Amino acid sequence: MRIDRLKFVAELTKQDLTLIELSKRSGVNRVTLSNIKCGKSCREDIAQKVAKALNVEVEELIEK
Repeated sequence: MRIDRLKFVAELTKQDLTLIELSKRSGVNRVTLSNIKCGKSCREDIAQKVAKALNVEVEELIEK
């Protein structure tokens, strides 16, 4: 599953979050979040954790 990097970065900026803060909220490793930010794929469970921590639906973040 691939999270759209632009949507991901926009949501981080909108919520004024760093990757470290999101890592603490989501339980997802900072390196994994950095990889997502660079456009790499992630497992579905990781995408779900990220979306939940950002208080958005996973469908709002994934590439279409």
